Amino acid sequence: MKAKFSIEYQTRWGEALLIVSGQQRIPMTWNDGGIWTAEIEADKEFLASYHYEVEMDGVFERSEWDSHSAKPGRTPKTFEDKWIDAPAGGNGIPHKLNMPVFDQKGWKGAGTAVPVFSLRSKEGFGVGEFRDLKKLVDWAASTGQCIIQLLPVNDTTRSGSWQDSYPYSAISSFALHPQFICLEAAGLKATPAYRALRDELNALPAIDYEKVNAEKTRLLHVLFERDGKATLESEPYKEFVKENKEWLMPYAMFCALRDSLGTADFSKWGKYAVYSESKMRSYVHDHKAETDFYCFTQYHLDLQLKDAHDYARSKGVCFKGDLPIGISRDSVDAWCYPELFNMDSQAGAPPDFFSKDGQNWGFPTYNWESMAKDNYRWWRVRLGKMAEYFDAFRIDHVLGFFRIWEIPVPEKSGLMGHFNPAMPYSASEISHFPIKGLFLEDPRRKGFYHPAIGARETPVYSSLDDWTRSEFDRLYNDFFYHRHNEFWRRESLRKLPVLLGCTGMLACAEDLGMIPACVPGVMEQLGILSLELQRMPKGEGELFGDTTRYPYMSVCATSSHDISPLMAWWEEDAAQSQAYWSNVLHRDGKAPEHCTTDIVRSAISLHLESPSMLCIIPLQDWMATDEKIRFKGDPASERINIPAISKHYWRYRMHVDIDELLLSGSLSETVRSMVARSGRA
Repeated sequence: MKAKFSIEYQTRWGEALLIVSGQQRIPMTWNDGGIWTAEIEADKEFLASYHYEVEMDGVFERSEWDSHSAKPGRTPKTFEDKWIDAPAGGNGIPHKLNMPVFDQKGWKGAGTAVPVFSLRSKEGFGVGEFRDLKKLVDWAASTGQCIIQLLPVNDTTRSGSWQDSYPYSAISSFALHPQFICLEAAGLKATPAYRALRDELNALPAIDYEKVNAEKTRLLHVLFERDGKATLESEPYKEFVKENKEWLMPYAMFCALRDSLGTADFSKWGKYAVYSESKMRSYVHDHKAETDFYCFTQYHLDLQLKDAHDYARSKGVCFKGDLPIGISRDSVDAWCYPELFNMDSQAGAPPDFFSKDGQNWGFPTYNWESMAKDNYRWWRVRLGKMAEYFDAFRIDHVLGFFRIWEIPVPEKSGLMGHFNPAMPYSASEISHFPIKGLFLEDPRRKGFYHPAIGARETPVYSSLDDWTRSEFDRLYNDFFYHRHNEFWRRESLRKLPVLLGCTGMLACAEDLGMIPACVPGVMEQLGILSLELQRMPKGEGELFGDTTRYPYMSVCATSSHDISPLMAWWEEDAAQSQAYWSNVLHRDGKAPEHCTTDIVRSAISLHLESPSMLCIIPLQDWMATDEKIRFKGDPASERINIPAISKHYWRYRMHVDIDELLLSGSLSETVRSMVARSGRA
């Protein structure tokens, strides 16, 4: 049908408006008074979701925060729209948030970071469970804390081996990991045999991932045999399936096929290697028991995490989730939506603090052009589901929304990567340099070249004459630190506003590493909190970050899941701990050999007293403030992950029960008084 669109927008010289729906980008006409109009043929799909964008001299400048959905009226079909900006919030954040305290100007809070799997309780089954979060909430609330930060909680089950323990490699961006279910809360009877098995697994110092998950799966089948029929016929279950069927049914089919065929690599599934909705409906019909089991399990997981979330909110505590930057190539997402991903590429990171060889995560990169066709619907649905459990979230590797480090398949080394998107050089632009050893050809644009990130460590570079080497250094530095800044800024503003605008979660980001100059400005503009780690300073030449100079719009932490907790770090490098002792804590003499409670308290206090909006301390560091509670064994065993080890076993557990935190008056009083003194309580 013929439709006329109009919108008032006061442009600057050189700016123009477009109306956008999917791949259609239609220029509009300026009229007096700043009214822009366009008359076009618009079908139902166009009218269902469209938005306006501003271009400057033909280049994307900004977009609306949300989309319009038009319902045609009587002829003539005219739609008079208003530009949609982010709903105003407080605290420097340009949109309203679910937790009212986040919107209070100048407010500051404190919290704890711990993976769910690391929690330990007397009723546990050898791994932390969603139920355990309620006890942690009690402890956090009693000590003046308001936020608990978790690692990803999605299902990672491929083979059932310990290598499935990596929480950033989920088989579904929606399904929760069955290891977090509390079997008793789901209705399983605690028989003597069950209690004996539970106590055996719970007594282990670290998680036995394989046995815990094998036994939980076995007992879930027992529970399903007993209660499945009644549950599946209940109204709450039917409502859960109805609301989640878009991801739930493909996930259930994926799991059933993985079990029957012995692999999560769907390329080996014969006629099911390529997903289709018709195949899914047929398979679910023919394998009802197998797929119902996985829906039944997800139903109980959903209930238990929502129960913990609701309980936390009632205590004034919120959960902060984790949004992994990648999806696995053998996941439900890649199987169902292969057009959204570059399956011939691998995401990673250039050489950094964690690895001189760079990192190769193995995940396919995002096909942003394809994702933009439906205004990033996959992301919006994913974040909408996440917001059912969390009030804040950490964007893992936010730099990936500006550009990703892309390594072609089948290369292994991160040194073989390049940025995508990017503006590589044409052959004529670099004709005065030898290409081999210094440049990598763009895999999608033949005849265009990226400087190799490791070029300056090669024999070819060493053999250059002084003038050529100087010219290459100039080109190299311009390419990696200047050439793309405006380009990447615009790329991020195509995506991030859509993602941030679809929920009321507070957005925080992991923005460490090789940070383009455009990143801080975009994060400030969109109200995304940065991450500040004192041992990974952002200032050039700094050994430690200055906590007194952290930006307000930030989350600061003493350590993270990727680096050692304070007690372990102190013993890793005597020179660094001496520097911290002398230059940060301003103490005289030789630094103690071990990290005392006084040192830990002093380090945490620096963070609590910083300007950062949120100070979130790993649980290991909180426990290290108390002589009775702190870990007495090898401090290195409290580390959660070592990024340089791609197949690290994620199995750290608290050495004490959560109940002991609640009963430990000295620890709770220490934390409570430190938080209160900092003005965060």
